[in-house]
Amino acid sequence: MAKYGEGDKRWIVEDRPDGANVHNWHWAETDCIEWSRNLLTKLLSDLTVLDGEGGLYIKTKKVDKVEGEAYVNVRKGKIIPGYEISLTLAWEGEAKDADGKSLLKADGLVEIPYIADENADEDPDMRVSVKDEGPIGKRLKEAMLAKGKPLILEKVRVYVESMAKGGPAKDDLEIKKVAPKAQPVDSPAAATTAKPKEPVVEKKKEAKKKGFKTITLTEKFSCRAGALYEILMDENRWKGFTQSNARISKEVGGEFSIFDGSVTGTNVELQDGKLIVQKWRFGNWADGIHSTVRLALDEPEPGLTVVKLTHADVPEEDRYGNSTVVENTERGWRDLIFNKIRAVFSFGI
Repeated sequence: MAKYGEGDKRWIVEDRPDGANVHNWHWAETDCIEWSRNLLTKLLSDLTVLDGEGGLYIKTKKVDKVEGEAYVNVRKGKIIPGYEISLTLAWEGEAKDADGKSLLKADGLVEIPYIADENADEDPDMRVSVKDEGPIGKRLKEAMLAKGKPLILEKVRVYVESMAKGGPAKDDLEIKKVAPKAQPVDSPAAATTAKPKEPVVEKKKEAKKKGFKTITLTEKFSCRAGALYEILMDENRWKGFTQSNARISKEVGGEFSIFDGSVTGTNVELQDGKLIVQKWRFGNWADGIHSTVRLALDEPEPGLTVVKLTHADVPEEDRYGNSTVVENTERGWRDLIFNKIRAVFSFGI
């Protein structure tokens, strides 16, 4: 899946004033991390948890941080949210005796380390801590867990539901469903002249290869280009970072099989440390369909490698009619290959 703003402009359609991405048929991606910070801050800040029950007063203060990534993909009008975020929320509590005299004021934190689309139907784990671990501080912490946890998770569910509906892209979706009004013409002659232009544009679009898309990604790694090339072409290292079976030939014309055989293909062109060109085929694609993968490795400075991926002729649908092939393939490159390499080999960036 392309990083926001780095997609192939042939099919990742930018926002345009004329609303040309009709019904969001084409792939459109909206970066939602800042929107997520704002919404979660609004939902979770200044919540009253306890207001005097048992002599306890507890409220949330503010969201200290929201980190990770969040985006909404829209294709053919279908909303595909993606997010992996963590958040830290400050809270404060006070315990008073029967006469209203303050016994202790304490600050604490609520940490939710993993809110993700893959667990959208489950409440995330939540940790509560307090700075004063004395008897009264522990009492405040226990009360925060008992009363505050359900309240906070309820607000998190509001965020999850908002992302499922399109997040910040929701309003754009509604606007783009409305066709733009026709512009007035100066005269009947002008109208007559303008009409033939529309089918000409449509014919040009139809001339393109239908049913296939191209994925382009640019990724950076803190390593030498030769080291990254070896990882991509070594079946044992591939097994290591994907945790799946792989067989990879290092010869031009040689065959490979990765992800337990779900992807197969052949090597078309290999330049040590510089270029990998392969024919790729997924097992769930219709018979006879092959795509072309091109991985160009550049090392603009020692220890920094830039990988430019072009994955051409990816079908929009698989043999079963599922229309998420392109987005799943793009996400696979990012999450199952590039990010896994970084995680296993500590290549950073």
